[in-house]
Amino acid sequence: MMRKGLRFHLDGGRTIWPVLGLVALLVLNLIFSERFFHLEILDGRLYGTLVDVLNQGSKVMLLAVGMTLVIATGGVDLSVGSVMAVSGAVGAVLVTRTEIPFPALVACALSAAVLMGLANGVLVALAGVQPIVATLIFMVLGRGVAMLITGGQIITFEDRAFVFLANGHFLGLPLTAAIVALVLAGTALLTRGAAVGLFIEATGNNETASRLCGVNTRMVKVLVYGFSGFCAGAAGLIAASNIKAADSSRVGEMMELDAIFAVVAGGTALTGGRFTLIGSIVGALLIQILTTTMYNLGVPPTIAPVPKAALIIVVCLLQSEQFRRHFVGRREIARPTVPETG
Repeated sequence: MMRKGLRFHLDGGRTIWPVLGLVALLVLNLIFSERFFHLEILDGRLYGTLVDVLNQGSKVMLLAVGMTLVIATGGVDLSVGSVMAVSGAVGAVLVTRTEIPFPALVACALSAAVLMGLANGVLVALAGVQPIVATLIFMVLGRGVAMLITGGQIITFEDRAFVFLANGHFLGLPLTAAIVALVLAGTALLTRGAAVGLFIEATGNNETASRLCGVNTRMVKVLVYGFSGFCAGAAGLIAASNIKAADSSRVGEMMELDAIFAVVAGGTALTGGRFTLIGSIVGALLIQILTTTMYNLGVPPTIAPVPKAALIIVVCLLQSEQFRRHFVGRREIARPTVPETG
């Protein structure tokens, strides 16, 4: 009974490990950074390092939500950073060169991002191109398209509505946090409140069996890549709004890796199948808090990727059932047996 309870404890939800990592980082900041937990209210708005974590981490959280569904189907999307650049470029060009209403601007930018995502899905699901190859093509192509839209220039703007997107507040918190919450809630409602989530997991677990059972696995893949493009487009608009400019060569650079790290650290396996949206959000927060912690501790930016990679490795090892079984097996072998009496 004790052995069974121990196994249940170690094989519990994978989300527990990134949560423990998150708690460890918070304790570290509690000890070494006095102002990390300091919060203050000015003009009805909440300010502080933790609020900055939510604001700055919103882009990775949005990317992670879309990436979670893609990885759950057994794929991967390396183009999200470039899609961010395209979305930001479309938004900046429209706001500076036209008099289009802001809601229409957002719709146009997101539509461009969704089209790129759907194109990824078509290559993967219909043309049979490997996901890493198909999305790598659009990773390069998308960056070129963004540069073409902006003419290779950094386009700056001062539009109040656009700037408010990443710098405004809602109920005292950054508007970006509300956007993430809305996207997360909508995604959870569609995937857990309907059969969509089951179709995605079935496609990732066994595509052939799912197709024979009547699941349109090709359509599932096309749609999840399109949704990943939508999330990347939203993140691109926030990135452009944050710096009040569209920098096509830098916006979204290397963020596809952070998104993948967040999803994997959150407990979704790269092999596809079952996924956890909350785990991906926790993984994104883990990465953002780690980055903020390193800055607060004075770690040089050139060294910062090393502890980030080390933390991801540790969390992934703890999530590995094989690693935990090996560890538990060693402990069970080392545990002396006590003869029963009576």
